[in-house]
Amino acid sequence: MAKNMDTIKNQASRQGIIMILGAALLLAATSIIQNYYAHRGLLLEAEERAEKELTISQLRIENITGPVETAVRNTAWMVEMNLSKPDTMFTLLRNLVEINPVLAEAAIGFEANYYPEKGYWYEPVVARRGDDQFEEMVLGSPSHDYFSLEWYAHTSRTGEKIWSEPYYDESAGRTTVVSYTSPVRDSEGKIVAVISADLTMEWLTDLLNDIQPYPNTYGTLESRNGQMLVSPPDNPVPGDAVYYARHIESTGWLMSIFIPRHEIMRNVNRVTWLISLLQLLGLALLALIAMKSVKDQSHLAQVKSNKDKLDNELRIARDIQMSMIPKTFPPFPERKEIDMTAAMVSAKEVGGDLYDFFIRNDKLYFCIGDVSGKGVPAALVMAVTRSLFRSVTAHETNPMRIVSLMNESMSDINDNDMFVTFFCGVLDLNNGHIRYCNAGHNAPFILADSVEELSVMPNLPLGVKAEMVYREQEVKLPAGATLFLYTDGLTEAENVSHELFGEKRAKDLLSCGVSAESNQESIIDGVTAFVGDAERSDDLTLLIIRYMGTEDKKVKERRLVLHNDIQQIPQLAEFILTIAEEKHLSQSLSMSLNLALEEAVTNVILYAYPKGADGLVTIEAILREKSLDFIVSDSGRPFDPTAVPEVDTDKSLDERPIGGLGIHLVRSIMDDVHYKRTDGKNYLSMTKTI
Repeated sequence: MAKNMDTIKNQASRQGIIMILGAALLLAATSIIQNYYAHRGLLLEAEERAEKELTISQLRIENITGPVETAVRNTAWMVEMNLSKPDTMFTLLRNLVEINPVLAEAAIGFEANYYPEKGYWYEPVVARRGDDQFEEMVLGSPSHDYFSLEWYAHTSRTGEKIWSEPYYDESAGRTTVVSYTSPVRDSEGKIVAVISADLTMEWLTDLLNDIQPYPNTYGTLESRNGQMLVSPPDNPVPGDAVYYARHIESTGWLMSIFIPRHEIMRNVNRVTWLISLLQLLGLALLALIAMKSVKDQSHLAQVKSNKDKLDNELRIARDIQMSMIPKTFPPFPERKEIDMTAAMVSAKEVGGDLYDFFIRNDKLYFCIGDVSGKGVPAALVMAVTRSLFRSVTAHETNPMRIVSLMNESMSDINDNDMFVTFFCGVLDLNNGHIRYCNAGHNAPFILADSVEELSVMPNLPLGVKAEMVYREQEVKLPAGATLFLYTDGLTEAENVSHELFGEKRAKDLLSCGVSAESNQESIIDGVTAFVGDAERSDDLTLLIIRYMGTEDKKVKERRLVLHNDIQQIPQLAEFILTIAEEKHLSQSLSMSLNLALEEAVTNVILYAYPKGADGLVTIEAILREKSLDFIVSDSGRPFDPTAVPEVDTDKSLDERPIGGLGIHLVRSIMDDVHYKRTDGKNYLSMTKTI
């Protein structure tokens, strides 16, 4: 017995040693993996911080340069109106400098001898000498030949409105400046002068010095030709520095951030030794656990129960979130002016994307947004944003005011520094006129004759700055045009090779002149195929609005109702013949339309209703100036003929599966074929361009 006990103890001891050694190897491997993913996660966090800093800095720069560009262009126009009054130039320049406190100086360089009484050179200048002090002077001489200076020479030669390369300007306080220049033209369109406004480099230096996502971080700014606007510090760039850059389109400048890698990894390196110590303690505890071999099944069962409860709560949260947004499409079947649809695909159980819309007083109010972050916090912010949209739009019709009021409310409660990119619009259903305001969201696409990006202003997202002044824009949609709105989960969708889906792929999938649902299906199928097995990293939301236009007097409607009796098919031929004569269609086109409609209607008569049951099939024809729309509807069994696979006509009759030729014929004749089932009825829509 004692020998058996010793054998059991030795066996248990060996098993314990093996378990401890295995655990040690496992902990070592875990430590390596944790260290790898910790470094990777910190680099991703650094990239997000850098992108945020670059975005904010870009907006701050554009908030300075944008008003300057507008003021210079307006002053150039006023100069053109007063070319016959040379003595008014100082007044115009003084007004320009006074209303733009960031300007150090403004000047107008006229072409040689433009004003003979002023001499060969005439360059009136107004320079800021204090908060309310200005100096007026006339420059231009052999020693100050402004004709040869880059700010004058380039614009007078090319006519471009452009930011110059940095240069040292003695008259502007003896400092380095950059100038925004605009040509001045006479009544014949000839360039007779160049107006420039100078910005000093101090504010740019201060702005770049404020970029501090990590200690010892610094930023640089280069001109369009690579000349340094804001230089790096005197210290050399650390060999482990991580580099991020952003190109500012409006000025052509390149803004960069350099972050030392050791600053990013500082916290990880500090805790590495602590993790090692904890792992050793873990091994000691594991030895005790191995000796005791105690397993707590009830605890594991409780953990599983808690997990199931959490999963169930997340599913409920998902259902609650989805119940807050419209999900019945078409949402307004009685409104023929619009065809719209929307979709939301969350990367997790709950997401931070949102969209909403409703109609009031013949106007469609709509929005789309993307909350920073993921998961439950983002979902809560999404719910607040959607509620604010409904609350504000209940008494406000101006998109700029809607966005401004929402921003004020969200900024007041934004303790966690989360923000929302947001696009709000109001579509007048009577004329296609859209007023909209963008808050840092992706620019939508307009699908008319081609797929183009809608022009949007670079406003800040909601919740970033309470005093943000938002600007409103407007555009008019022609009948048949589509407004395609989306979140960055579309363009930033990644495949297994970490390639981004991008705007080009999205634009290539969009089609002009088709239904909103068709474009939505194309995009979602395209993204799904592109992402493949890769994990979704961001929510994807689409909102597609196609404006069909108001009722046209040239539009006529015809209607034919048949019973599901094949003997009534000749009535269809008479119906098509009447339409063909009214639209002056050729005999071949009339026969083709009759063939396509006969295939669709015969399919309903033969198969939609149970054998022996009496049913109806309705054929509606909408006669437009340049197209014919046919809608075949019935209350029979659900059947989508467009889901039938395409017939491979290259195969022989023996190799082809039975069926499919009818819908193939309809697709060949018609330009657009679409099916939907609504309220227990099948609708097959077919369009033919004439």
